[in-house]
Amino acid sequence: MNRIVEELKKVGVFYIATVDAEGDPHVRPFGAVAEIGGKAYICTNNTKKCYKEMAAHPTVEISGAGADGTWLRLTAKAVRDDSDESRNAFLEQCPELKNMYSVGDGIFEVLALEDASCTKCSFTAAPEVIA
Repeated sequence: MNRIVEELKKVGVFYIATVDAEGDPHVRPFGAVAEIGGKAYICTNNTKKCYKEMAAHPTVEISGAGADGTWLRLTAKAVRDDSDESRNAFLEQCPELKNMYSVGDGIFEVLALEDASCTKCSFTAAPEVIA
């Protein structure tokens, strides 16, 4: 499994920071992550501000804290994947989203986390580079 996906699944809820047109930061909780074609993917609704911000400024930072006292810091480009195959793969891996989204609904977007740089940190150990 993609190590980024594995670590994000461990933390459960993770937070994605985006910037708006004025350069103001916004942070939102996410919980769904999938591995598609060996890459980490997130998803959202294309009517939300966060999607519009990622479309205009694709560089995001993601952070999440694990129950074991570790935390992740990940920087990547959130790149839209317009294929129904990827949407379907995401829903198969995260079936709890099927009550919100479906392939072809016109709002469900999946985004690959490209050029990712990810570090796992702790107060008791040296940082571990994940990607």
